[in-house]
Amino acid sequence: MTASLGLAACTSSPARTTGARATTAPATPGPVWLCRPGLANDPCAANLAATVAPGPSPTSSTTVQPNPPAATPAIDCFYVYPTVSAQHTTNANLHIDPAERLVAEAQAAPFAPNCRIFAPMYRQLTLASLQGTSGVALANASSVALAYHDVLAAWQYYLAHDNAGRGVVFIGHSQGSSMLIRLLASQVDPSPAERRLLVSAIILGGNVEVPVGQSVGGSFQNIPACNSTSATGCVVAYSSFNQAPPANSLFGRAGTGVSLVSGQPPGPSRAFQVLCVNPTSLSSPATPGPLEPYFPTAAAGAAGNQPTPWVTYPNLYTAQCAYQDGASWLQVTDVAPAGDTRPVVSAVLGPTWGLHLVDVNLALGNLVTLVGEQGIAFAAKSIGSGIG
Repeated sequence: MTASLGLAACTSSPARTTGARATTAPATPGPVWLCRPGLANDPCAANLAATVAPGPSPTSSTTVQPNPPAATPAIDCFYVYPTVSAQHTTNANLHIDPAERLVAEAQAAPFAPNCRIFAPMYRQLTLASLQGTSGVALANASSVALAYHDVLAAWQYYLAHDNAGRGVVFIGHSQGSSMLIRLLASQVDPSPAERRLLVSAIILGGNVEVPVGQSVGGSFQNIPACNSTSATGCVVAYSSFNQAPPANSLFGRAGTGVSLVSGQPPGPSRAFQVLCVNPTSLSSPATPGPLEPYFPTAAAGAAGNQPTPWVTYPNLYTAQCAYQDGASWLQVTDVAPAGDTRPVVSAVLGPTWGLHLVDVNLALGNLVTLVGEQGIAFAAKSIGSGIG
């Protein structure tokens, strides 16, 4: 296996800098939405047809999974995208640029058959704010607050105008996960009424923290790790690596790196660890299981000649949660046989980042299936309790 595979940069490391560009005001009252039911040119309503490339070469014995039919899902997804803005300021404005559309298509659109997708624009810390830094610096508090303000306002608007008692799955990656950790910790976790709506939270590359050996506490006091496909009101979290994270890793270590962006207490501590939930086996985190990776064809390296907008590589990776020297992470292992020429992921940003750029897409098939099963479980529990 010789090719490497990656997606467009989507990171979460803010710089210690000040100042923010004036934002573009919404045309109508309320948030600016990147994805929302009924929105024209919604990137979360993309074609999901996929080429199944089982190997040993990208084109051998391929089949096509058709675009799923239109659905009327019973639950919603609230998606917050990672750091993608190429604007040249500390905080982005609210203009929808190609980068936001592309990442929404790559990370959020596949969930559309299972949930209505709401994705707010927010004045995130931009890629430009990373330049000249090494690692994650504790961001200027006003810059982080500006980004979070938009996410919080969008959540409150959604609750008031769109939710109507529907179950919600939160989905975030990187800086988006940092925003969701803040949102869940301040709004959902302490509120029985809002927790009642929680189907699950998929928070990847964001360092959800728990006491060592525990499944709840730390970041959230009432939202535990998901331990089965029928569990609801729970969180799935991990950061993926293909080798043990180094001591200065930005992910997988409590109280440092990306933990600082979500407002969690600084300083590594043996009392806490970063939560790892294995998307291939929720009940047995340390047991290897097969990943179901899905990538936009345009980002899929040697498989870029496939006729569909998506490509998937079965039997290429396994994943399991691993723990070593205070770090916890999702260990991704290439298990393809010799001679398999399908493209494989690599730590293109270096060992401190691991496989961060592809946290979502490496397990996208597993996560979409999980949300479908949790949506069914949530509906059954709601009926049983007389909710809805």
